[in-house]
Amino acid sequence: MSPSESTRSGTRRGLRVGALVGAIVAALVVGEGLWSRASGSSHLRAWTEAQAIPTVAVAVPTTNADANELKLPGRLEAYSRAPIYARTSGYLKRWNVDIGAPVKAGQLLAELETPDLDQQLQQARADLATAQANEKLAAITAQRWQKILASNAVSKQDVDEKLGDLDAKRALVASATANVDRYAATKGFARIVAPFDGVVTARNTDVGALVNVGSAAGQELFVVSDTHKLRVYVNVPQNSVPDVPAGTKAVLTVPEHPEKQYAATVESSAQAVNAQSGTTLMQLAVDNADGELLPGGYANVSLHLPQDATALSIPASALIFDARGLRVATVGTDNRVVMKTVTIARDSGNTIQLGSGVAAGDQVIQNPPDGIADGVEVRIAGNPAPAHAKG
Repeated sequence: MSPSESTRSGTRRGLRVGALVGAIVAALVVGEGLWSRASGSSHLRAWTEAQAIPTVAVAVPTTNADANELKLPGRLEAYSRAPIYARTSGYLKRWNVDIGAPVKAGQLLAELETPDLDQQLQQARADLATAQANEKLAAITAQRWQKILASNAVSKQDVDEKLGDLDAKRALVASATANVDRYAATKGFARIVAPFDGVVTARNTDVGALVNVGSAAGQELFVVSDTHKLRVYVNVPQNSVPDVPAGTKAVLTVPEHPEKQYAATVESSAQAVNAQSGTTLMQLAVDNADGELLPGGYANVSLHLPQDATALSIPASALIFDARGLRVATVGTDNRVVMKTVTIARDSGNTIQLGSGVAAGDQVIQNPPDGIADGVEVRIAGNPAPAHAKG
């Protein structure tokens, strides 16, 4: 073989080898592309399936201490409160105490000028003096006629008439005396005094004001309140009334002292349910020796109820109410939803104490999504995705 033929033969062999290598490289590139596309499709399918499974947050039922407290709004009132009205008409001569002033029983609050009453009292005393004078004269006359009767100078009938006139005059004296006493007692009401130890919580009059009595509404001059101890009125829901007997302990908080708590005790119950509100009015007593609590104010009342060791509480957001009744959604061991019918024992606002339906170890979905039903697969927040979803 000539050198030129040998060269041509080597060139053809090199071309064939190059073509084969190129074909192999091309096949590898195409294979890798196909594999990448298949792998991406598989991952996309797995991601899509994973996103189709709803992620839920769960909570385990607990015996929360708050479930043993009934929190209700209450109203503070003075333990004793006396509006002071005038019992006689007149003009206010002076007042001695103003709002916020402590007073003692019998202390003078104000005094009235009663010119009309003074004249009536003076006239009554004059009438009494006249009646007494007539009685005295009738007594002397009767005594003389009795002496004359002994000498048979007058008849028995005449003497009896004189004795009857004496009795009538004595009755007039008694009537006039009672009239004087009535006006004197009314005059005593010109001095307005405190009925018990307390604080003046209202003054609705001033010097020179005309005070009238006898009207239907009357004129409230002062209000005296005993605030060393306060009453607290709370409306308790009907289903909780049996759990709040007399003697139940409670804790109060008020807006003006948010950092403090005040101990109170249930004293009595109205023993009736208000048909409009479905609640029973209960009265509590709270000590207020320091005067920090204000009568008429608002208070938050937490009643301590008997503890039920078996009662379980769940978040209120976990409840589902539909055509099938009141239910909750739980997550089983296979990450599938199990719907359970429940009953409510007590509603505490953010938490619900259940009477039945769930067990202590159940995983209750806190905010069940719409359309959730038995058997639906879910993923618990914070847990890894199911194995079949990883691809």
